[in-house]
This record gives sequence, C-alpha cells and structure tokens, in this order.
Amino acid sequence: MTGAANEGKELTRAIDGTTYARIPIRTHVVMPGEDIEQIVEKYAASQLQPGDVLFVTEKIVAITQGRSYLVEDIHPRPLARFLSRYVVKTAYGIGLGMPETMEMALRECGTPRILFAAAVAAVTKLFGRRGDFYRIAGDKARSIDGPTPHTIPPYNKAVVLGPKDPAGVAAKLKARLGGVSEVAVVDINDIGGNILGSTLDRAGEQRLVRILSDNPLGQGHQSTPLGIIRPSKG
Repeated sequence: MTGAANEGKELTRAIDGTTYARIPIRTHVVMPGEDIEQIVEKYAASQLQPGDVLFVTEKIVAITQGRSYLVEDIHPRPLARFLSRYVVKTAYGIGLGMPETMEMALRECGTPRILFAAAVAAVTKLFGRRGDFYRIAGDKARSIDGPTPHTIPPYNKAVVLGPKDPAGVAAKLKARLGGVSEVAVVDINDIGGNILGSTLDRAGEQRLVRILSDNPLGQGHQSTPLGIIRPSKG
C-alpha cells in the first residue's frame, strides 16, 4: 500500500455525511497471463479490514485475461478507418477515435451494433444530444482503452479491451480474500465511471461511483491498479 495519494488526488472524500479513505495500492507492471487472484492476494489481502471495499481497475483484469493487443498487430478494415474519423477526441483519452480502437470495437460488439450506434448518434447530435453512441454500443465499446503516451509501457502502445465476466471475477476475488471485503471491478476515468461487476448491491455500486468519481487512482504512470475504500470510524 502506498499510504499516500497519487499526484493531484485526495486520499479522502465525503459522501452523504460519511468520509471515505481511498487508498491506492501499488503493484508491479502486470503482464498478460498473470493470475489476478494471486496479484490481489499478494498486494491487497494483508491490508484489508472488515467493511472495506476493494476496487480493481478493469484494465488490470483485462490484461491478465490476455485482452491487450499491440497497435502494430491490429489491422483496421476500411470501415474502422471511416468511422474513427467521426469520433470526438478529448483530452481524457482517445477512445474509439483511432482506426485500431474502432476495429476492436467492431470485433467486440459486432458490425451491425456499431453501425446502428453510429447512425443514431449522428442524428441525435444534430439536436444537441450526446452519449447515444456508447449507450447503444454498450460497455464493451465504452471499456476499450487506446494507447496514450502517459500510460506505463508496454501499454502505451496497446489497445486493451474490457474484461470478460467482471462480476464473476469480483465474486472469485471476494472468495479468495475470505469474504473480508466486497470487491468491485471498475472503469473510472476523469470524465466519469462505471462499475462493470461487483459483489455490492445496486445502492452500494451507485455510492462507489460517487466515491470514485474524481478518479483517485489516475490514468498514467501511477502503477496503482488496485485500491481500498474504507469508511471513517470517526
């Protein structure tokens, strides 16, 4: 456990009158084929207390599942090149705004779904409505991470898909930890977040999104893909 906030982040956040510690946990650079249960046990198990929530980034889960691909190994079809031109680029991440990430979205979600999402979004944008593309394309498209210069190598040159069966992963991690902590697999960035799978109830997931909404782990070289949420005892 680092015991300190990542740069530009706070260690605590107050929600509905309760203060929560958000404790980042540093790990080694995780590679494809490693066991997520062993990683969590090694770095987090000894730190957890009853009442904690362990949150695990979707990226580390996906990497251990072999769902990261070097950009140079992805060969976008013409449709992917065409569609990627119309994706709005932001300072928070490339999303599907490059041919390689769009190609992976077509593979993950299916061409008909992506085309339908793109068509609906093109129409609704004319009326000032945003976000319909990802609402229709779904979590598989939303969870695709593209390469960025500030990401830890080798993932600064890779496309990482969303994890498979995040709810199942969360359940297995909770069992591995002896049930001492609830577990959530999260997709959190600087513009919002989602709980992809967890052992929490719906209200607990909604509260967790609020607790993490300022992205306390960061998105770059922090190497803190795990974290603990701990309510204040004061």
